[in-house]
Amino acid sequence: MNKRVLIIGGVAGGASSLARLRRLDEDLDIVLFERGEHISFANCGLPYYIGETIENRDSLLVQTPEGMKNRFNVDIRTNNEVTKILRDEKKIEIKDLKNGNVYTESYDYLIISTGSTPIKPPIPGIDAPNIFSLWNIPDTDRIKTYIETNKPEKAIVVGGGFIGLEMAENLHNLGIKVSIVEMLDQVMAPMDYEMAQIVHEHIKSKGVDLHLKDGVSTFEYKDGVTVVTLQSGIKIEGDMVILSIGIRPNGELAKEAGLEVNQKGGIIVDKYLRTSDEYIYAIGDVIEVEDFINKTKVMVPLAGPANKQGRIVANNIAGKKEEYRGTQGTSIAKVFDLTVANTGNNEKTLNRLGKEYKKDYLISFIHANSNAGYYPGALPLTIKLIFDMRGNILGSQIVGYDGVDKRIDVIATAIRFKGTVSDLKELELAYAPPYSSAKDPINMVAFVADNQLTGMVDIILWNEIEKLDKENTIFLDIREPIERELGYIEGSINIPLGELRSRLKEIDKSKLIVPYCAIGLRGYIGTRVLKQNGFNVKNLAGGYTTYKTMFHQNKDFNIYNDQNGSFKGKFSDSGEYKLVEKKTKEIETFKLNACGLSCPGPIIQVYEKMKLLKDGDMLEVTATDPGFINDIENWCKNTGNILIKTEKVDKGFLAVIKKGLNEEKVSIPGVIEEKDEKTIVVFSGDLDKAIASFIIANGAKAMGSEVTMFFTFWGLNILRKDSNIKVEKGFMDKMFSKMMPKGSKKLGLSKMNMAGMGSKMIRKVMNDKNIYSLEELIDQAIESGIRFVACNMSMDVMGISREELIEEIEIGGVATYLSSANKSNVNLFI
Repeated sequence: MNKRVLIIGGVAGGASSLARLRRLDEDLDIVLFERGEHISFANCGLPYYIGETIENRDSLLVQTPEGMKNRFNVDIRTNNEVTKILRDEKKIEIKDLKNGNVYTESYDYLIISTGSTPIKPPIPGIDAPNIFSLWNIPDTDRIKTYIETNKPEKAIVVGGGFIGLEMAENLHNLGIKVSIVEMLDQVMAPMDYEMAQIVHEHIKSKGVDLHLKDGVSTFEYKDGVTVVTLQSGIKIEGDMVILSIGIRPNGELAKEAGLEVNQKGGIIVDKYLRTSDEYIYAIGDVIEVEDFINKTKVMVPLAGPANKQGRIVANNIAGKKEEYRGTQGTSIAKVFDLTVANTGNNEKTLNRLGKEYKKDYLISFIHANSNAGYYPGALPLTIKLIFDMRGNILGSQIVGYDGVDKRIDVIATAIRFKGTVSDLKELELAYAPPYSSAKDPINMVAFVADNQLTGMVDIILWNEIEKLDKENTIFLDIREPIERELGYIEGSINIPLGELRSRLKEIDKSKLIVPYCAIGLRGYIGTRVLKQNGFNVKNLAGGYTTYKTMFHQNKDFNIYNDQNGSFKGKFSDSGEYKLVEKKTKEIETFKLNACGLSCPGPIIQVYEKMKLLKDGDMLEVTATDPGFINDIENWCKNTGNILIKTEKVDKGFLAVIKKGLNEEKVSIPGVIEEKDEKTIVVFSGDLDKAIASFIIANGAKAMGSEVTMFFTFWGLNILRKDSNIKVEKGFMDKMFSKMMPKGSKKLGLSKMNMAGMGSKMIRKVMNDKNIYSLEELIDQAIESGIRFVACNMSMDVMGISREELIEEIEIGGVATYLSSANKSNVNLFI
């Protein structure tokens, strides 16, 4: 007689075990019981059908009962609910939900795949007709019908897990105003807090209200509207409510049958997925599994593991012994424009198990691009890698816009094969500019991890900052001055990386130095410089980008919402929206492509472009750096310009800015006000005067001023190259060239030159007294960003061509000089 296998429940686990069983044994008698109408559907696709991304309902049906019967020659019984497991008789009791008949069936082996059910806590008013949960096809149909019939304008999503956020996005895409309520201090529980903060910022940028650390107290339904009162006392109105609070395993059948279950009702199984009854197996959301990393018992409701478990159970029933080796919890979700993924253990899990940072594990944290920065469409990734003190990989989390999936899969694979930081460092991954960088972000996060393990660098995390002794700590901002206009750590000092080696004496060696840049890379370089010069130094992981995400609060955001960009109003600190009238005028719109540039590139491009526009003109900027969206908001506030809107567009981000007309220039904590500028006209070509010019220029730059040096007539000789440059010239131009000094090393003194001996003597004295030479002063000026302008009229008169001057100069005229002079409070003529 053929063996008989009964399966309770379909979808991921039940359907996969059925298919595998038939492929292994054509003679098995297989019966699947499903209390619903559908045995195999894409439950992960349900929110996207509601949001109309998936247009055809039938696309959700992975396999129909009829299709399954015909393909695998099995007995499929939908609308049949198993009500009892009679273990002593090796039978189950079933109720036919269509006619109410109760009957029994015998088995040789039983597979329990009953899944889980959304939690519905006993909150007053929770049974209101406009409150829904989403778990299966009937739930989907009810929600979709309600939306089409009632046309809701406001929706409340309770719960910030995968389904809750996917529903929030899809309701938002339908034009519904969405609020999310989450009892925890973050959404996406598998992520650590700093990674979730990136998601929080993105959700808020979409106009979705986010209520964290606040649970639901009551629901009150009246006339089609439900008022949700939160535990804080806040009240929110919604035309519909989606519950996504969590799930519980459907383990009642197993418990009533005397099978071992845990405190949550999850069925306990062995390594072969066998229950406490040798003839009964269990799979999917309903079982307790082993955490692959830490070997503790956990509940992990994911479709991927359920499918694999179905296959393994089928193998074991067919005599092909196979163990289930644990669940990593690898998952990925789309949250509006972001992709959020994780694998393995997060810090919260490790801390709950008694593991301590820097004692039991370390963290590597980077911001990188999805592909080569110079190729269009390069979008950033934030990667967190957790590893133990021997380099074994414990877990990872990634948040980004593109390429997140393949990176998390690489790390998940490494974990499964017991990979280490060294393995990730040595991986040879596919590279072409549209897809990655020569050093893939996976390699980069491993390099950072390896640097920690080998003692090359020590890092400090965002959550360690508050614990520092502020009196004995120096935050060293090694970004360029323009980057500080976007914000900085309060109390930090600014020494750009290019100036660091020459300004080490300005830094107190008795204190802890915490360098930081935009994302951590320049911070690492600065850390190495400082460490090798005897400083106690720790690099800020993730740089100012991470710091800003965790601590910066945007306020007083101007709102524009009509097509011609006229001012409508603004939100106050309390969140209240107020209309403000402002005169409008005919405007002109310009476009700027800043794609492929990383911070501060886009801001610099905007700054230069805005100088050319008149008040009221509009500038549409496209960039691929998402940090630009926050940066441009701060920049506009600080400069008196107006941010009209920001949005995600294909392969990038769009910001629309109106120049000027913002009467109130907002003062933002942590943002430097506009600096005074200095202008120096260098007319003389004498060595001593040239030295004086550059000493003053470098000093002004070091004090935070922008400096423009305008070289005219004899001063142009300072900028000449000392090598012979072949350039076609007329007779008079050639004569001038031969008579004038060729470069800074040939300059004479204004007094006591003595046929060149004077200049040699003064250079020797300067060298003996450790004073920078003119050439070193010029290099320092170039490195610090001092602007060199050569007068084009003087070049024509003197017969000097562009090719004969150093590369760092720009050509300009009187207008260029006067433009700088108008913005300067010091204007010198030397």
